[in-house]
Amino acid sequence: MLTCGSGKMRVERDFLGELIVPDGVYYGIHTLRAKENFPISSKLGYRIHPELIRAFGMVKKSCAIALLKLGFMEEDKASAIIKACDELIEGKLNDHVIVDPFQGGAGTSLNMNVNEVIANRASEILGKKVHPLDDVNRMQSTNDVFPTASRVAAIYLLRQLTAVVGELQQALEDKEREFSGVLKLGRTEMQDAVPITLGQEFSAYAEAIARDRWRLYKVEERLRQVNLGGTAVGTGINADLKYIHLAVRVLREITGLNLAKADNLIDPTQNWDVFAEVHGLLKALATNLYKISNDLILMSSFKEISLPPVQAGSSIMPGKVNPVILECVKQVAIRVISNDVAINFSASHGQLELNALAPLMVHTMLESLEILSNAVEVMIEKCIRGIKANPDVCMSYLEKSPAIVTAIAPYIGYDAAAEIAKEAVKRNVSVKEVLLEKGFSREELDKILSCKELVKPGIAGEGKVDRKIVSRSYKE
Repeated sequence: MLTCGSGKMRVERDFLGELIVPDGVYYGIHTLRAKENFPISSKLGYRIHPELIRAFGMVKKSCAIALLKLGFMEEDKASAIIKACDELIEGKLNDHVIVDPFQGGAGTSLNMNVNEVIANRASEILGKKVHPLDDVNRMQSTNDVFPTASRVAAIYLLRQLTAVVGELQQALEDKEREFSGVLKLGRTEMQDAVPITLGQEFSAYAEAIARDRWRLYKVEERLRQVNLGGTAVGTGINADLKYIHLAVRVLREITGLNLAKADNLIDPTQNWDVFAEVHGLLKALATNLYKISNDLILMSSFKEISLPPVQAGSSIMPGKVNPVILECVKQVAIRVISNDVAINFSASHGQLELNALAPLMVHTMLESLEILSNAVEVMIEKCIRGIKANPDVCMSYLEKSPAIVTAIAPYIGYDAAAEIAKEAVKRNVSVKEVLLEKGFSREELDKILSCKELVKPGIAGEGKVDRKIVSRSYKE
């Protein structure tokens, strides 16, 4: 029996030898070996994601309940394990899960760590020995527990991300309505193009994010098939068939997720393409976030919009404010895109019945889900909702630009319109001034170049002015 915090060191043995386990911990020799073997990221503060630890607790609890109901485990032992699993699910034992996220063995180090923590805590509860492998890991393998817990954790974080992406969509749609009457200069290839409203630009952002939201919502179903019960390679060796079906059913009830036993347990044991597929949609979201952030930074630089000031922008230039929130979002997007490369590469490098690089895939997947959720939430609260339009600045750019000559081209032809634009630029006057000099009436131009006419399908002014009269009034 372990008495955590008793002040006594304990010696534990495995087939490799002996190790002294420190006082006050629930892990054991297998965890210590993993800690010694993989001192990779501890100085960076990297830890196993709490959602993955929680998911492990749910999986282990489901297995214990199934074993108990089928008579494969004594009631007192199963009850102690279940209680220890509940504490793990609640986060009370997280400090005892100490293995590095970067580990060899396809997740065996983490599974061993969890087994030992649950077993030693259960031993404390029960008052007699609970074995981490013979009891807590009964009818299980790392190779079915780790992928199953990984999918459960990913679904929970995916739902969190989907919800916050929905909030971003709503925030962008709110700005679309707010800015619907702000006419501005559209730009292509960073050059003046044709007029557009600020609201129309935000409508495109909202539409892109709406696609991301829908794709994330739908892709959850790809994670719901689990290989729990497949044990080592998916054949289910050492696992009773009734247990396999029951364990998955219990896990579905505990998690509240619509999980199902994979039809072919060998497939999700050896293949991780689903993670590559899911993360590909995270990459798509990151791509959109980067593009939107970049656009907003540019419009802010042009002073067409004002971003909320959130902190001083310079240590030497007083009063300077930088677009730091959007710069942060761009960095998160780059990290997620980088993670996608890691997941795709890792998923392709599975060998035969197992993929030993699974810990990297899971770590990067959960990291991407977490940082995307946080970044989008910050983007909404500290940037999008506080954006203000500067209509006068927008209009001044538009009035000075030769871009509006595009609306005149149907009346006088492409070549003549191009000459007008060239003359306006050369003389540093507005296109409207040149057109007036060329014989257009102010009334005609007001109808053709009105805000509503410039940003809708069709020929500007069609039906409001006579095209023949307008074309005849033009003097070369």
